[in-house]
Amino acid sequence: MASQEVPKTCKVILSDTIAKKLLTEVRETLIKVQGPDAKKPTLAAFLANDDPAAAQYADWSKKTCEENGFDFDLRKVDKEVLEEAIIAANQDDSVDGIIVYYPIWGGNHQQDRYIQETVSLAKDVEGLCHTHLFNMYHNVRFLDPPTNQKKSILPCTPLAIVKALEHLQIYNPILAYGNRLFGKTITVINRSEVNGRPLAALLANDGATVYSVDITGVQVFSRGSGIRAPRHKVEDKEGWGLKDVLPLSDVVIGGVPTENFKVPTELLRDGAVCINFSSFRNFDGPAVKEKASIYVPSIGKVTIAVLLRNLVRLIANRPGPQGSSNDPKGAEQQARNEAFVDG
Repeated sequence: MASQEVPKTCKVILSDTIAKKLLTEVRETLIKVQGPDAKKPTLAAFLANDDPAAAQYADWSKKTCEENGFDFDLRKVDKEVLEEAIIAANQDDSVDGIIVYYPIWGGNHQQDRYIQETVSLAKDVEGLCHTHLFNMYHNVRFLDPPTNQKKSILPCTPLAIVKALEHLQIYNPILAYGNRLFGKTITVINRSEVNGRPLAALLANDGATVYSVDITGVQVFSRGSGIRAPRHKVEDKEGWGLKDVLPLSDVVIGGVPTENFKVPTELLRDGAVCINFSSFRNFDGPAVKEKASIYVPSIGKVTIAVLLRNLVRLIANRPGPQGSSNDPKGAEQQARNEAFVDG
């Protein structure tokens, strides 16, 4: 009798698989929102640094835009004139969304933050303007309460990881929207203002207990016992480190921007879900496959799909054409109101 091979316990999920489903939704929603004969939306991308990762991200974005019915306009500018270039794009009706590749001034985060605020709220495809960030941290999901037809824009990489977790069915669709991570414990290794902190806030606002880890220590983001609070709170965990949080975690998300860091595989609980969003591999691939149940080695292509999703949401948030000769029944306005109703 032939021996049966033991099935592998770890499933590797590539970003292409997750992005493909999102891009189908993006294309279908764009047609509903704009109508089949509208012009292609234009994404203006500003590159004012020499970061190879940013250049690669721009190349992927261009390819994905062109394959899915969008125009991608890469504008390489000197950082000293970046502000003026963005202001001009804000005022250009042919530009539907704006992305800026960070960091620009290296360690000077204040100047980068100033540039984030220079982008118009109506064209901020990255969700980094103060209004969008305020809403995200305070768990306010709409720009126009109590009407609640214009959804806030969420930062692309954190939202991409949320969409990946939905794809992996870590989110529980039986629970109420906004509580679907109840009972999950997640570790995020990165607390940058662009990626790690927003991600921890998003996951905690959806009901998870989130351990946020960086070189300064561990913080826990949560909505309290029984997720009763309307938004997350943050507490320091004095003396805690990876050795304390990894064995507790259902999901471990690595985003450390260096090739020298690796998540200690031996600390992972059996069956953990591991996701890497750094441009470097934070997990030892062969080793993590022996411990994890699901491993997502990169998220970049999902981030680009979310970028286009955010661009369609910006278009949907605009005043619609209801009652016009091109849309006599308000079908496009209805589509705008219903665009991406699941978040």
